[in-house]
Amino acid sequence: MQPPTIPAPLPRTQDPMDDAFWRQCQDGRLRFQRCSDCGAWRFLPRYMCARCGSPDFAWAPVRGTGSLYSWTVTHQALHPAFAGEIPYVAALVELDEGVRMASRLLNCDRNALQLGIRVELIFRELGDGFRLPCFQPSEQLAR
Repeated sequence: MQPPTIPAPLPRTQDPMDDAFWRQCQDGRLRFQRCSDCGAWRFLPRYMCARCGSPDFAWAPVRGTGSLYSWTVTHQALHPAFAGEIPYVAALVELDEGVRMASRLLNCDRNALQLGIRVELIFRELGDGFRLPCFQPSEQLAR
């Protein structure tokens, strides 16, 4: 008999801004807040622009491309659902729009990673139709 499958944890949002971000990811597009007054991108979602203080914004799509700003290889599963995936790469990606986002780096040779490599958005299905924004190296380092 196989042990029961443990579902991956989904983000628990405490704030309507966070909830709006996750809902918008579910259509397979990554969107961030963009200040309506000064044009600054905002992530994590917030009520006021860090640059000019404006509360006005619109959700706008980003290209989903960027570069690897930092990473670590995780050798311990932080949740039982991820035990079969270790070791995995946790990454900080700087998107071309200037926003930095913590995420997973998938489909890569972790021994060949270098700062600044180009990465692209990929959505990972976690179950129940939930899509998690992740990244993978652009073609030159894909496995």
